[in-house]
Amino acid sequence: MRFKHLVIASHNPGKLREYKGLFDKFGVEVASAGDLNLPEPEETGTTFQENAELKAKYVGDLTKSVSLGDDGGLVIPALGGHPGIKSARWAKEIGGFKQAHLALEKMLEGKSKDAYFHLVLALYDPDTEITQYFEGKCPGKLSFPARGDEGFGYDPIFIPEGYEQTFAELGVEVKKQVSHRARALKALTEGVF
Repeated sequence: MRFKHLVIASHNPGKLREYKGLFDKFGVEVASAGDLNLPEPEETGTTFQENAELKAKYVGDLTKSVSLGDDGGLVIPALGGHPGIKSARWAKEIGGFKQAHLALEKMLEGKSKDAYFHLVLALYDPDTEITQYFEGKCPGKLSFPARGDEGFGYDPIFIPEGYEQTFAELGVEVKKQVSHRARALKALTEGVF
């Protein structure tokens, strides 16, 4: 799939900056659903892949442009995969990420702290109706209490495999190398360019 224009199915300016930085290298012009004032679709999928595809197709069909949707979250095997597909929504429902950190600490008392971040990218071409998927996983473990102030979401409680500090302590440069998003984007660029 070759393309010169790409619409990111997101209203998140941080995500847009990250994608722009990557696709600039390949001469691809990037805009976001937020830039184009497109509403966000309801995430009704039951898997990361379904939600990523739903977002990409929604934006791609509206703009008639190749589009990229993503969905991801924190997966904790000892909790049956919770919070998983509902990572951001669950945190919001219980009062924010600080509350989510405290709740997870309680839920994991006496249990394995192994966890991983998982992300699926869906690249959709409305002309061919073909969707390609790229996945990234970042294994690690959870650590309490939260530490560091350079991250967001679950970063202050997540220590990636091979490190002793949380993502929020390691900072953005390390995260750009080893995160689930970095791994999924590497798979995408190797598969497409």
